[in-house]
Amino acid sequence: MTAILRTLQQAPKPLGSQRIAEGLAASGFDLTERTVRNYLAQADALGWTENLGRRGRKLTRQGLQELESALVVDKVGFVSTRVDTLSYQMDFDLPARRGRVILNISTLNQRELRPAIARLGEAYGAKISMGRLVGLAGPGEELGGIRVPKGSVAIATVCSVSINGIFLRNKIATTSRFGGLVQLEKGQPRRFTQIITYDGSSLDPLEVFIRGHMTSVGQAAQTGYGVVGASFREVPVIALDEVRRLAQLSEKAGVGGVMLIGTPNQPLLDIPVAQGRAGLVVCGGLNPVAAVVESGISVTSTAMSTLCDFSELFEYAELRAVAAKKGLL
Repeated sequence: MTAILRTLQQAPKPLGSQRIAEGLAASGFDLTERTVRNYLAQADALGWTENLGRRGRKLTRQGLQELESALVVDKVGFVSTRVDTLSYQMDFDLPARRGRVILNISTLNQRELRPAIARLGEAYGAKISMGRLVGLAGPGEELGGIRVPKGSVAIATVCSVSINGIFLRNKIATTSRFGGLVQLEKGQPRRFTQIITYDGSSLDPLEVFIRGHMTSVGQAAQTGYGVVGASFREVPVIALDEVRRLAQLSEKAGVGGVMLIGTPNQPLLDIPVAQGRAGLVVCGGLNPVAAVVESGISVTSTAMSTLCDFSELFEYAELRAVAAKKGLL
């Protein structure tokens, strides 16, 4: 059943039992078309699929939820795999400022866009974000290939995994260890208070912390004291000079977010590193969105959501003007 639901999920359009059986056979599942029909009838009765007649079946929201639950064990380590996949696919040319970067996509009710912009601006202004660039799309528009629902707006923030992509393009292998919460004092990171390893999770750590109302990004932006999202990475010691150079270039390009660079073979914020490596603390790309959620605005976010052309992004200070031009305010 799980294999059938997965096949429907991956299909761009509804499928009939014959096409599903063919897809399963390609994956090593030897089921007859009749057997597939029996499973589909059961899925219809459970509300997991919808029968569209000659067009075939499509997955329902309940079916998607069932599939996600059934595959949760398989998805442990999914975040780590996603990090590596997107880093490899990213083709951003930093000196030329051309190519695709990795985005987080957050959607909210259009009526709440105005106060949301104010909270976003505070986080960006305090430099507790991944760079300075954002994207915006209204109802029916697409952002990074994702269509915005009616009555909603989508805001794109640069994902911290973009740093991995920039390093990889410059032949620097980066090890992403965990996402966590960092305590700020006078605007400076002092220690990690919570961590979730990438290879032991099926969800992005910062998404978990935001949903759990464990951040205080707004307070940190206003006072310099609070808890914000960050991630910990390791880079080879031999590449440290190049890492520093790329971090500075990324900052100038508006996609930077490196908070701290450690020294060779030494712990960083009390986190030990492997021999021959140095630690790296990178700001969470969803921190500005966390500030919006903290203010009581309902937001749905997907970290590491999509790749998007750099040219579609603009400075956060222009967000209100762009929203007004689009007629969203």
